[in-house]
Formats: sequence, C-alpha cells, structure tokens
Amino acid sequence: MFGQRLHDLRTENAYTQETLGEKLGVSPKTIGTWERGTREPPMKAIDRLAKLFDVSADYLMGRSDKRHYYDLSTKETTDIAEQAQQIIDGMNAGASVNFYGEPMTDEQKQSMKDIIEMGLRINKEKAKKKFTPKKFRGQDGD
Repeated sequence: MFGQRLHDLRTENAYTQETLGEKLGVSPKTIGTWERGTREPPMKAIDRLAKLFDVSADYLMGRSDKRHYYDLSTKETTDIAEQAQQIIDGMNAGASVNFYGEPMTDEQKQSMKDIIEMGLRINKEKAKKKFTPKKFRGQDGD
C-alpha cells in the first residue's frame, strides 16, 4: 500500500523519481524500491514525505484513507448536508428570504444550500484541527 500511495502522490505532484530523490537526499533507485515495495523507508523519510505531500503518515502507509486527521467522515458530511437542508427549510417556512419580492427558486435554494454546506464543512474542519490533541494528529503537525 505504501508503494502505491507514494507513487500516486509523486505523480500527482509532478515529481519524477529523480526530483523526489533529490528532495529527500536519496537516489532515484531508492525511490523506485520504495514504490515497488522491495525496501521500506526509514521513519525519518516517511515523516519527510508526509510533510512534503501534506498528508498524514497513516495515509501514506495505508493505515487510513483520510489524507489529514481533520478530514470529515462520511457521517459528518451527511450530518452537514442535513443541517444545511434544515436551515433552508427554516428560511422557507419563515418566508424571510426573497429576491426582489419573489420567493427563492429551486435553483436559488440549491445555491444557498451549497454555500451553507461549504461554510459548515470549513468550520467543522477548523474545529477538528483546533481541538484535536497533538498526540492524535499524526504527522500533520498543526
């Protein structure tokens, strides 16, 4: 799993094995052996790779599918969508929001819901970053 993740991150970031090796102070051949899984990198290299690619060491090593400790879970994303819908429904019930005297169209409602969801997601991620104890943050270091 590590080798595939390393390969994927390297190519996503447009690094060759040579350029990545230069950044880490190892040979391109060493990068290749890590990607093929014939050798494992030392922890110091895993830490440097995680920081370079802005992912957690757990993600890099295949122990988690979340790139960051603060990424939202499926349940959190679902809860946020439900909260946004409740806010939109509340706006409709009170008829307090209108545009030039007209009620919101379905398209306008969807736009408002999307914006509300985005704000809720950003705030939830910020809260997770702020309130997650450092010992649970993995290699992200924030």
